[in-house]
Amino acid sequence: MDIRPLHDRVVVKRIEEGETMQGGLYIPDSAKEKPQQGEVVAVGKGKRDDSGKVMTLDVVVGDRILFGKYSGSDIKLDGNEYLIMREDEILGVLSNGNGKK
Repeated sequence: MDIRPLHDRVVVKRIEEGETMQGGLYIPDSAKEKPQQGEVVAVGKGKRDDSGKVMTLDVVVGDRILFGKYSGSDIKLDGNEYLIMREDEILGVLSNGNGKK
């Protein structure tokens, strides 16, 4: 199933981090915090300004982003979990180290 978010919303798949070890102790999944990084999998067309012009989003499909702990709404599609959030809930886009996204 494909999803196309409306307006200034984006669909994000969380990026899971590796196993968590604190001082040599394994932390079970139920105690782990959800990752606050994700990959953009779909974007809306953009928000309309007061004059009716569509302002395109700054993020594109494939961008790796940071978002707040309580950002977005959790959804489940075809057995996969995603977040839908507004672009203004995105805190930043991670670069790959050479100055590019």
